[in-house]
This record gives sequence, C-alpha cells and structure tokens, in this order.
Amino acid sequence: MDAFVNALTTILVFGLAYAMLLFIISVGLSITMGLMGFVNLAHGSFAMVGGYVTVTTAGDWGVPFIPSLLIAFVVVGLLSVLFERLLYARLYKAPELDQVLMTIGLVFVSIAAVTFVWGADPLNIQIPDFLRGNVDLGFKLIPTYRAFMIVIGALIAILLFYGLERTRVGAQVRAAVDNRRMAESMGINTGRLFTLVFALGSGMAAIGGGLGIQILGGVKPTFAFEYLVVFLIVVAVGGLGNIRGTFFAALILGVLDFAGKYLLPEGGAFFIYAVTLIVLLWRPQGLFGKA
Repeated sequence: MDAFVNALTTILVFGLAYAMLLFIISVGLSITMGLMGFVNLAHGSFAMVGGYVTVTTAGDWGVPFIPSLLIAFVVVGLLSVLFERLLYARLYKAPELDQVLMTIGLVFVSIAAVTFVWGADPLNIQIPDFLRGNVDLGFKLIPTYRAFMIVIGALIAILLFYGLERTRVGAQVRAAVDNRRMAESMGINTGRLFTLVFALGSGMAAIGGGLGIQILGGVKPTFAFEYLVVFLIVVAVGGLGNIRGTFFAALILGVLDFAGKYLLPEGGAFFIYAVTLIVLLWRPQGLFGKA
C-alpha cells in the first residue's frame, strides 16, 4: 500500500508540474492559432529564447530568478512584436503551406542564432535557495521546485481565465476567435489585437522556457524542434483558441506522459500519442473545440 501511495504521489506531483509547464508554453500557441488562423510552428523558438535570456540574466548577470523570468517575458514579447509586424502579418492570408515553410525557416534561424551566441551545449542555472529542497507532505517529501511549478501554473491559469472572461480585451479576443469579420464590423481593431495577443503568447512561452530549464534538464538549441510536437498535441487535443481546453489537455497529457514513462519506461511517449490519436478520432476539433 505504501508503495502504491508513493508511486501515485510521485506521478501526480511530477506529472502536474510538467503539465503546468506544457500549459504555460502551449496556451499562447493555442490562442494565436485560434485567433489568427496562423500555423506558427516557430512558437517553441520563443520559449527557447526565453530560456536563454533567463540563463543570461540569472546565471551571468546575477539577476534573481523571478525577475529574470519577467525580463524574459518582456524581451521576448517585444521581439515577437517585431517578427509579427515584419514577417507574420505579411502571411496572414497566405496558404497554410507558406506559413509552415516560413515558421519552420524561423526555427532553423533561431537554432543557428542561439548556437552562435550561447553554444551548442545545454545550459542550466542555479535556482534560488527558497526553491531548493523538499516539501514535507507528512507521508512523502516532494521537490519544492515541482510544487512551485504547480502553484505558479495554477496562478497563471487563473489570471488568463480572468483576463479572457472578465476584461474588455478578453471579450474582444473571444469575439475575434468566434467570428473575425463580425468583430471587425463592430469596430474591433483586429490587427492591433493580433499583435497584442501574439506578444502575450510569446511572452508566456518565454516564461515557460525559463521555468522549464530545471525540469527539462537545461535549455539547448534543439528545444524548438524537440518539444514542438508536444505543444501542437496539447493545442490540438484542447481545441484551438480555448484556454480552458489547453489547460485540461495539458493536465491530461502531462500526467499521462509522466505516468507512462515512470511505470513503463520502455514505452517512451507511446501513451501521449495513443491518447491524442483516440481523442482526435473521436473529436477532431479537440475536447473543447467547436464542432
């Protein structure tokens, strides 16, 4: 019985921490794809750059970890505005193949750029003292950083839910996702809204990239490709443009992925792909997508 409780607690804690990381990074991709209808395969590059900015500010410059994450959010958010205005906006009405080729090209460029600046080896940082050690649950010790990830992920989810449901900008985003032409006819500046949402989504990815350094074993140039499929799976299973769907998809897939690798290591990522296949065969629009 003790072994069962120990295994279950480990799966839940580590799985939930990983799930929150998936949510933080994937939610921006879900909203931008749902709002803009743009196939942005370079989303993982913004998360990767956020990780490197965090490594530089926290590791090389001595900036505390939490402010480093906020710096990464601002830097990547502003950088994404530049890319959105100069590159993405030109292809909003282009065929999907053109969008895929352009964003894949950006991935290769970003990999080359970070390799040139930071090198090809994985980089890590020392987390602050208050995030080290373990939390005593009474029956088991769990890593403090994992507990922190669960809490921060939940807080971000609450803030995003509130922002989308209770603010004017959130109402405009929902309107544009549901019917872009109608939103424009009502006077909503969808171009400016696209830029704002794109910057927010990219900034969120940057925070995820910084938070994921400790969980994923460092940040490296292959990050943008290595985890791209996972982010797309979370978005597809949750439903485009749906924060709630992305949240629950990340929870299901994150816990299931860790559980599969923990209980059956030789199975690798089989379980997450199997569940994705079943869900999309049942509901091609995703769990919370509109039919």
